[in-house]
Amino acid sequence: MLETAAAHGATMLPVDSEHSAVFQALIGEDMAAVERIIITASGGAFRDWPLEKLADATLEQASSHPNWDMGSGSRSTVHPCLTRPWKLLKRVNISAFHRPKSKSWWHPQSMIHALVGFNDGALMAHIGPPDMRHAIGFALHHPSRTHLPVERLDLAKIGSFEFRAPDDVRWPALRLAREVMARGGMAGAVFNAAKEVALDGFVEGKLRFPQMAQIVEDTMENTFP
Repeated sequence: MLETAAAHGATMLPVDSEHSAVFQALIGEDMAAVERIIITASGGAFRDWPLEKLADATLEQASSHPNWDMGSGSRSTVHPCLTRPWKLLKRVNISAFHRPKSKSWWHPQSMIHALVGFNDGALMAHIGPPDMRHAIGFALHHPSRTHLPVERLDLAKIGSFEFRAPDDVRWPALRLAREVMARGGMAGAVFNAAKEVALDGFVEGKLRFPQMAQIVEDTMENTFP
């Protein structure tokens, strides 16, 4: 895709919140000075649930995201709230475009969408409301910025930003995503296909919530023994 875009003089612009945030934080920067790229995850609808309760999670409960309005339709709403494979595919995508090691932090407020760390220790953060109109509007008007009807954050009212370390136990797909990035090649495609099938199973009531990550892991192991 990148080769095709270059051959036709086209520019590829990100329209997802994390990728747009990374893109904006890198404007004018030297990629050689970048040490790490960090994207954030809200933790989804079940971020504070006891682990033993996850097996009883329903589609309706998964459809209620704490921060984002994902639009109508059970699939589009549930998709980002699962065992984090959707978020982890974003890490895989970012790793494919940028050499620095990517990481994920849990950020329950969904206001810091990504951070870029440089070799002098500085972190450049992209901060904004959890509203997809910003990332989409930025891409549509690039390279200019224009007025967008999104919330203006009141930092004094917010008071503080919360972060949590990644949890491989609560979200086992974290480990799987690291394996995908390390393996490269077609591993990302296999991961994504297995995730889609597992999601279908949950939406149709054939799988329990924790079983989705197991389906993805079993598929990866069978494909790449």
